[in-house]
Amino acid sequence: MPTLLLTPRYTDDAQALWRAAIELGWDVERITCWDVPAHLLEVEEPVFYLEALMAPLLAEQFQRRLLEPPIDWLPKLPEPYRQRSIRLSTLEQARQIETAAFIKPPNDKSFPARVYTGSELPNGYPDETPVLISEIVQWEKEFRCFILNRTLKTFSVYLHEGVLQRDNHFAHSPEEEAALVEFVGEILADETIDLPQAAVVDVGVICDRSWAVVEQNAAWGAGIYGCDPTQVLEVLRHAAVSA
Repeated sequence: MPTLLLTPRYTDDAQALWRAAIELGWDVERITCWDVPAHLLEVEEPVFYLEALMAPLLAEQFQRRLLEPPIDWLPKLPEPYRQRSIRLSTLEQARQIETAAFIKPPNDKSFPARVYTGSELPNGYPDETPVLISEIVQWEKEFRCFILNRTLKTFSVYLHEGVLQRDNHFAHSPEEEAALVEFVGEILADETIDLPQAAVVDVGVICDRSWAVVEQNAAWGAGIYGCDPTQVLEVLRHAAVSA
């Protein structure tokens, strides 16, 4: 039987997954310290939904490796799927940039992803810290997609014109759904695009351009917004592999 493993934070997403897991007959446990209790290490099928800070250490104690996208996944994505220029660099090199660009860590949230000039980048990080430097674009709307074995399992709009869609209950139109399914289907059918077994791919529409990939995220820590929590759990079952 799967056991959903959560951290102590009672977020809306964690609570939604907790309720869905209980309905499926799963066990649910919260890990409240850095050292996992011995009895939890013996569970038959650990399923992780964790915060980035704790995740690697906790998974290691279960002898599991969490699936994450390579840091150069987005820059290597074919341009028709990106619809903008993106390159992998280092914080040291990014500090030399005089014109503004959208700069972010590739996979974590160690500093805020936003528009910076080189002199505006935060201090206190090693020069070799990898960063993605992107052309500045405006997104009309953005969607989160949970993917398992190159199949779209569930999705949700999360931003429209930069505004979180929680107050709109993450609602989308049939036309938006049809366009999203078509675009994501093209990505999943393209065998040149590397994806882990369980992944989260954010997509959206760039103003005055077209549908494009925003980024790929690790499934085990991604917010679920209005996604079906039962389908999210099925993806999470495959978001870690034996170390």
